[in-house]
Amino acid sequence: MWRTWPGIFYLLVLLFVIHSASCEFHTLKRLRPKASDKTQAQAVIHLLRRLLGDRSRDFIVSVNRTLSDDGLDVCELRSTKNNQVVAIGSTGVALAAGIHNYLKYYCHCHVSWSGDQLDVPRPLPQLAGVLRISTQHRFRYYQNVCTQSYSTVWWDWPRWQREIDWMALNGINLPLAFNGQEALWQQVYMSLGLSKKELEEFFTGPAFLAWNRMGNLFEWAGPLPQSWHIKQLSLQSKILDRMRAFGMIPVLPAFAGIVPHGLAHLFPQANVTKLGPWSHFNCSYSCASVLDPRDPLFQRIGSLFLSQVVKEFGTDHIYNTDTFNEMIPSSSDPTYLASVSHAIFTTMTSVDAKAVWLMQGWMFVNNPEFWKPPQVQALVRGVPLGRMIVLDLFADSVPMFPHTQSFYGQPFIWCMLHNFGGNTGLFGAVERINSGPFEALHFPNSTLVGLGVAPEGIGQNPVVYELMTEMAWRQEPVNLSEWASLYAARRYGSQEASLPAAWQLLFRSVYNCTIPGYKSHNHSPLVRRPSLKMHTDVWYDPADVYKAWMLLFSVASSMVSVETFRYDLVDVTRQVIELLTTEYYKEIRDTFQAQKLPDLLQARGVLVYGLLPDLDKLLSSNVHFLLGAWLEQARSLAVDKQEAQLYEVNARNQITLWGPDGNILDYANKQWAGLVQDYYLQRWDLFMSTLVGCLERGQPFSQDAFNQAVLQVEKDFVYNHIKYPAQPSVDTYTVARLIFLRYYPDIRKRMMRE
Repeated sequence: MWRTWPGIFYLLVLLFVIHSASCEFHTLKRLRPKASDKTQAQAVIHLLRRLLGDRSRDFIVSVNRTLSDDGLDVCELRSTKNNQVVAIGSTGVALAAGIHNYLKYYCHCHVSWSGDQLDVPRPLPQLAGVLRISTQHRFRYYQNVCTQSYSTVWWDWPRWQREIDWMALNGINLPLAFNGQEALWQQVYMSLGLSKKELEEFFTGPAFLAWNRMGNLFEWAGPLPQSWHIKQLSLQSKILDRMRAFGMIPVLPAFAGIVPHGLAHLFPQANVTKLGPWSHFNCSYSCASVLDPRDPLFQRIGSLFLSQVVKEFGTDHIYNTDTFNEMIPSSSDPTYLASVSHAIFTTMTSVDAKAVWLMQGWMFVNNPEFWKPPQVQALVRGVPLGRMIVLDLFADSVPMFPHTQSFYGQPFIWCMLHNFGGNTGLFGAVERINSGPFEALHFPNSTLVGLGVAPEGIGQNPVVYELMTEMAWRQEPVNLSEWASLYAARRYGSQEASLPAAWQLLFRSVYNCTIPGYKSHNHSPLVRRPSLKMHTDVWYDPADVYKAWMLLFSVASSMVSVETFRYDLVDVTRQVIELLTTEYYKEIRDTFQAQKLPDLLQARGVLVYGLLPDLDKLLSSNVHFLLGAWLEQARSLAVDKQEAQLYEVNARNQITLWGPDGNILDYANKQWAGLVQDYYLQRWDLFMSTLVGCLERGQPFSQDAFNQAVLQVEKDFVYNHIKYPAQPSVDTYTVARLIFLRYYPDIRKRMMRE
């Protein structure tokens, strides 16, 4: 009843939001590229040289910010009589995105994390008139705070340069830039009187810094070497210079209130609260100390840190900090929550009067029991309208803007999260990606100001990220079947009919998850600690993936020389083996429960001595699927043997135990050569041996006893010191052919039975 007080309250809120949302966010107009038009154009010229070599001379480029009169990026391209293309962009990012569009849809070229196909036609295809590429979205955001640990943690400058080029080509203009901040925190806390030992007990190792920054985790896998601070500061400087040269607006870190435990002893009068454990950790490595934002010390620390950030990195006036990430606040009182966000924002404006706060909206999805409408509204409205941008972080699955009336008037960015933990495995929600951004744009009184790509881990499923980044430059949804066909043609540079047919099958199945709230986390038995109660359901018909695999393999002998095809042949074959592992697991479970020892032994032989070794061999044929490449990147950042060992343990632990005792076990699972052979296979071998022993002795299977035994296997892998190849060691086609001939007949029988 609207006559009740709650009804009247929400009516007033809704009317206020409608009025507020209709206003333009003048405060966001301050977020502009700082580099000159000439500098931005020069950045694109260098990008094209890196990408196209001598063919870059076929493009005449310039930046003219007056091309856009409403702050929305645009690029115009036209052909010349001597077969060149003239491109003018309102920013360097707009210019790069416009040229990328031309390369994709006129030259049928492709650029991705997993390889390029850049057979540029000679001469360049002619444009009829002016090709105008424009966006409806002021901001195109990129990264998740977790990406910094799951994917970019070990990157050097050449790898970052490649990624920033990818950002520019895909139209990203609002990237997260979090490297090097621990060095600044060290300066701040030591200036307040904390010791080096207290800071060593605060910072985690490099592979876990994302959760240290959010206040979830402390000390684990540390200490953080001084050389790390020095290198990351230098790297951050290069990253920011390049981002700004393209006209991007980097998002820098700010203070959320998480402090070292030692601060409470140093300032005994400070209002410091110790929160409960995070995830499956105890207080040895979690239980954050949170300084009340209303305490004067909060303002002091927050101002000190942001002053250091601005002094060291400069500023583009937008800052990210996430208070209460996966942590329950000490009070649900809306007045308290509003005072918290107001205090955090005040620390920003005390240093930068033009500050805008970018906040991840993950907590609203993660804990809806706490974050009900009054609590959400209080937190976001504790900041003046237009001075906070909320990332609707999981909008591709659980959008929050419809439930909060566009975040109660604050501007928001519709984000695709897509990937959790950097898992390998084919996954996508292409229908939602295709429609969701337009639903947000046309939502009544929408406060949408941009689209975002916010995966926990990158370097997988490049097709999903290409589709999502295109949405920012589209005026309406695409025909997904046609889009998939065009994608296949440009990714491989081939008109072979089997290729678009394969991708259409993948798009209607494994890339089209429509289950509400589904988290794209790999639950395959292959990468999980074995038990008799494992998740085996998938959101798609496996037959579609099998058919797509067959179509890809049918042209493999002629296409395998193409880098992008080799990657996809490995990836789709890997997905097939993942599905087969699930089928064999179900047989193992059923035969054990039926006490059929011969059948159990046969299934064990196929899985342990056939399928998983074959998978490991397949993965060893491509650099993108090598454990050794990940470990080599980690060790390469070390200055001595001790550091190299520390970084390698960080790298191994994150993708397996995720903590000292499997606290977040297999969350960041990967299907990489070496990891399959010496980690997943060893667990399965122990599991199968245990089941066989149970049948032979007539004993029941004890999961608890197995968990204790397998934990030692898992820990042994983290510290086994085996050096794994960082370069491919076998031929992709040879191994793929062996696998196809060995397993496809069985797959055909399974499909016929179904």
